[in-house]
Amino acid sequence: MSNRRDFLKSMAGSAALLGLSWSPIDVLAKHEIEKITILHTNDVHSHIDPFPANDPKWAGLGGVARRSALIRKIRAEEKSVLLLDVGDVFQGTPYYNVYGGEVELKMMSEMGYDASTIGNHDFDHGMDELVRNLPKASFPFICSNYDFTDTVMNQKTVPSKIFTKGGIKIGVFGLGIELRGLVDQKLYGNTIYQDPLEKAAYYAHYLKQEMKCDIVICLSHLGYKYKEDKVSDEILAKQSLNIDLILGGHTHTFLDNPVRYRNRHGKEILVAQVGWAGIKLGRIDFYVEKNSGRKDVIGSTVKVSEKSIA
Repeated sequence: MSNRRDFLKSMAGSAALLGLSWSPIDVLAKHEIEKITILHTNDVHSHIDPFPANDPKWAGLGGVARRSALIRKIRAEEKSVLLLDVGDVFQGTPYYNVYGGEVELKMMSEMGYDASTIGNHDFDHGMDELVRNLPKASFPFICSNYDFTDTVMNQKTVPSKIFTKGGIKIGVFGLGIELRGLVDQKLYGNTIYQDPLEKAAYYAHYLKQEMKCDIVICLSHLGYKYKEDKVSDEILAKQSLNIDLILGGHTHTFLDNPVRYRNRHGKEILVAQVGWAGIKLGRIDFYVEKNSGRKDVIGSTVKVSEKSIA
């Protein structure tokens, strides 16, 4: 991945050598560069309504209606959009206490989410309740390191999924945090936690090398980073291969822009997270040159507010 300005400049240089005039649009066309916009949320925690105007910290921010309007606005501007969530959809407001997750999943379906993974709080009403509400979701839950074989969740999730948008092939897999000690065991039953680093290595290789995906994304509910020796997005990024982007959750970390790391082979990998409660919407724009596989990326976040949809 490279800086967008340098990337387009290098493409323009190639055009100049051929005696061609160019513009950014010309560059995209001549070099078969496809663009995909990744939108992402995490740890929304049942926040359907905006924070009240008198909230001391998040006054007027968030809300499903505004997020939906913002997503519609971006979709109207961009040809190819993928909308992803990183878990902890549930728990945090009376909507979950009363309706058990039904409202959240129906709203996400209306917004056209393409996929989500499972966070620890998504088990808070137990697995039977989770299974009862999953059919309300029109999108898959992707989880690669929870073995649900001996539970009612068996075959209710997928370990990975491939999306094709605008000619770009995007492989997605998901990682959940260790539940033991974090969630009451009776709520997750016989779910087996499998090493997320091992599963990441397996599915990233499968998606990038075997299935030839242009971009590989990990939906990680492991947490951004910790003071103690605990697996995190930062550790995963540095030890990984074949992953282009880690979309994180769990630690409610607000990253205004994706953080750039180097993987085991020195290649760039991005880590992004947008805090919690639907206050922000994350956006990652990938530009992929199909002939060479070169990628350029721009990342940002947008506050979900009245101003953002004006």
